[in-house]
Amino acid sequence: MGAALARAAQWTAAGSGTGTLEITPLNKSLLNQITKFVEDFSARHPLEAAFVFKEPLEWKTQLDCSAFGNGYEITEATVQSEAKAKDGQSLLLLTKSTLRVRSFDQLSCVLQIAMEKKLKEVQSCLEANRDPIVQILGREYGTVEGEDRSLLHLLEKVKKGGDPETEVKMKILLLLHQLDLQLLNSSLKQISQGVRLNPAAVSNEVNLLKDFSGEGEDTVLESLEYTSDYVFSNGCRAPPWRQVHGEICYLVINPHDTDPLCITCSTAGVFLNGGQIDSKELIDYERKSDVYKDIVTFLRERSPKFVENMAKQVCAVLSYLFKMCLFMLVYSCLKWVMLFFISSKTSARLDDVSESSSETEEDEEQPVRHHEGGTDLPSEYWGIQKLAKYLKGGNPTATVIALCSMKDFNLAQETCQMAIRDIGCLEVLINLLDTEEIKCQIGSLKILKEISQNTLIRHTIADLGGLEIMVEILDSPDRELKCLAAETIANVARFKRAQKTVRQHGGIKRLVGLLDCDAVGSTSLTPYQAKDSEMARCGALALWSCSKTTKNKAAIHKAGGIPLLARWLKCSHANILTPVVGTLQECASMPSYRLAIKTEGMIEYLVKNLSSEHVELQMHCASAIFKCAEDKETRDLVRQHGGLQPLSVLLANSENKQLLAAVTGAIWKCAISEENVAKFREYKVIETLVGLLTDQPEEVLVNIVGALGECCQETVNRSTIRRCEGIPRLVKLLTGTNQALLVNVAKTLGACATEPGSMIIIDHLDGVRLLWSLLKNPNPDIQASAAWAICPCIDNAKDAGEMVRSLVGGLELVVNLLKSKNKEVLASVCGAITNIAKDEENLAVLTDHGVVPLLSKLANTNNDKLRCHLAEAISNCCMWGRNRAAFGESNAVAPLVRYLRSNDPSVHRATAQALYQLSEDPNNCITMHENGVVKLLLPMIGSADETLQEAAAGCIANIRRLALATEKAMYG
Repeated sequence: MGAALARAAQWTAAGSGTGTLEITPLNKSLLNQITKFVEDFSARHPLEAAFVFKEPLEWKTQLDCSAFGNGYEITEATVQSEAKAKDGQSLLLLTKSTLRVRSFDQLSCVLQIAMEKKLKEVQSCLEANRDPIVQILGREYGTVEGEDRSLLHLLEKVKKGGDPETEVKMKILLLLHQLDLQLLNSSLKQISQGVRLNPAAVSNEVNLLKDFSGEGEDTVLESLEYTSDYVFSNGCRAPPWRQVHGEICYLVINPHDTDPLCITCSTAGVFLNGGQIDSKELIDYERKSDVYKDIVTFLRERSPKFVENMAKQVCAVLSYLFKMCLFMLVYSCLKWVMLFFISSKTSARLDDVSESSSETEEDEEQPVRHHEGGTDLPSEYWGIQKLAKYLKGGNPTATVIALCSMKDFNLAQETCQMAIRDIGCLEVLINLLDTEEIKCQIGSLKILKEISQNTLIRHTIADLGGLEIMVEILDSPDRELKCLAAETIANVARFKRAQKTVRQHGGIKRLVGLLDCDAVGSTSLTPYQAKDSEMARCGALALWSCSKTTKNKAAIHKAGGIPLLARWLKCSHANILTPVVGTLQECASMPSYRLAIKTEGMIEYLVKNLSSEHVELQMHCASAIFKCAEDKETRDLVRQHGGLQPLSVLLANSENKQLLAAVTGAIWKCAISEENVAKFREYKVIETLVGLLTDQPEEVLVNIVGALGECCQETVNRSTIRRCEGIPRLVKLLTGTNQALLVNVAKTLGACATEPGSMIIIDHLDGVRLLWSLLKNPNPDIQASAAWAICPCIDNAKDAGEMVRSLVGGLELVVNLLKSKNKEVLASVCGAITNIAKDEENLAVLTDHGVVPLLSKLANTNNDKLRCHLAEAISNCCMWGRNRAAFGESNAVAPLVRYLRSNDPSVHRATAQALYQLSEDPNNCITMHENGVVKLLLPMIGSADETLQEAAAGCIANIRRLALATEKAMYG
């Protein structure tokens, strides 16, 4: 009987007391069965009925002294039974309102005396004695706490030589166990027939009814309101002293065709109460009707107009849904239709069975399908719905069995996933995580782990607070439980809000803690190490999912994740290495991680696993190298550890586009170093990359062209690209729209254009016009890359002047780019102008478009790269008309003199040339002299750079000639 009371009976948990039995049909059934058992006990088992209890059953009774008659000694406030125990104490003692009973015989008598109050007496007795077997047989026979070992205890006594009392005890114990089983079976049947109401379910139903209530003849109700606006933390609106009776809230309903109805919503169901009294401030809580399973069922029995109008609303909703084909946008309406059909006991059922599996931050649902009579749904759907009833019953044994049975379904199947979601099973599964029953927690997590592959279910788990509970479970001492929690977190935390939740509730630190164990590096693991290894794998999986955001990456670093990830990188188990490397390559977007990967010696192991048999692991290693190889030391380490050859070999896996993207990215960044390019040439990488330039995703093409652009810095590789017919493929890519790809294609073609042979092909394929058209692109990176590419095209074209003039509006476009705010664009355009201005006719057109004042405006810059190309452009633009004087009038001369103080020799050379050209104008000479140019140029006359020598000397000579001429004019 103790087990039934603990597991099957429904107890309240209000206040600070031990709780009372709720007023529910299930409890009423249990009380009736227990009452009948006790009433019949004396007649069926007279010997056992006379057995004296170890301790009396004691409770507060509603019986008074006058109710007792023959067989009892009655004084003013006390009743004693004439029947006594061996120690002389009465088997029944009533003192004031406290009743103490010490035998089944007396219990039977009490129930006969209580008559119509007997159920209340049994209830009071059970509430006061939560484990009656302890009082009846002794504490060693208790069943509520821990494992029930009462039968074993009794058998041991019998073995030692039992006495008659022991045999009686055994008979009583067996009878009570038989009653326990009967009660448990009965409760399980009742649980399977219906689910109790809870605050959330009531709130949902009220909100749905309110949506269709209000003024108008076709609304289902005139109004529906709570009697109290205050909501307790458990979701109830009933006062605490009524919550102990299972009551949730009270509603005043105004139907169209009846008087206002005041109802009580409780865990047992919905019923009419006595209504509001005393100016609506108080409620008569007494039940005045039968109990109904929900509000709709109650109203169907009370208001014909409600039934009629609800049918109209259903028809209107269905008509709208079928016309608009947007079921999910009116999901609440579908719930309304479901509610109506279920309450009408029709066979129509609605189900959401198709969900999106996109991995965007906020996933969208797909439209639902409407099923008539359930004919379109497989048997698994209804099988899971039946099991769900046992999950919600509250019996731990039944719950574990139901969880095991549910796990046997194919939970990867979307139908099964939607069945669990549709019937509110997700809430139950998450609530089970917050219990102390480890078996229930494990069973729940095993199911959640499987179904959380579904995008919508992931979001629902997060909405219901499942992640917070899973994070807490990571502190559990049970390894299996922690593994399941971490693996489920890995599935759920695939969108930003979930990743944020894990971090904010301390999940990152706990997950990092799972990596801290001694199993690293062991080839043969002990069972203990194997469990540690599995725990680390699950922790790494969860960290991998969480590592998509910057704050989470920083949190992993702060929690000490980097050295632990570095340790696990040395292991040989691919199932652990994959999430570890996956996490590292995600985090490698941050400079602190890239530095750690280099300094913690991880490059060696990333290179080693490029040769793994596991393709996913190879991909993540290549991706990590891709992100880290911006650093020269890292590029050198990749080469020193032999990483360039496996990268070259992996190019053969061209069918796997994700792997190919990672490998080509790693090759691109490694090719920034000349030493690596030499190795790639040895491994025939350039030929392979050119062969991959067709029919590839843009992500792959960006990396391939980037790698070719770096390799093109060597003449021999430019020849290889031309020989392998790479030029036409590259020119064709100029017509695309991918920004990063256009930047890389322009750079690569610019490098190829330094070869006259390649330039002929580029010009023939109209490549120069396509490059020039990129100058119109609003992206400054594309503008700069195109302008830099145009420079060698002009330098190496056969008739560069005519080629440029053939581009209608091309020169005006170039000049207008001098208004850009981007330093790289300005430097590249100045470079292009330097080459364009070599043609006198084109220089004249540039001058007409206002190139001189625009160049002059740029003179006050501290950027040495821009200074160098600007000075070259000014130098070449001086060759037309009165441009020299115009530069002086535009105040370009004085800033140029300051360029000579730069530490960059290339700036000195270009500036000296520009000053030499400008010094042909007398006014410019005066400005230069005033700004101290002679003192700055004198040391440069002794430079090893002949061009700089000549320009510096020429400029000083022009200034000297002007000074001499002035002196001669003044003094004759």
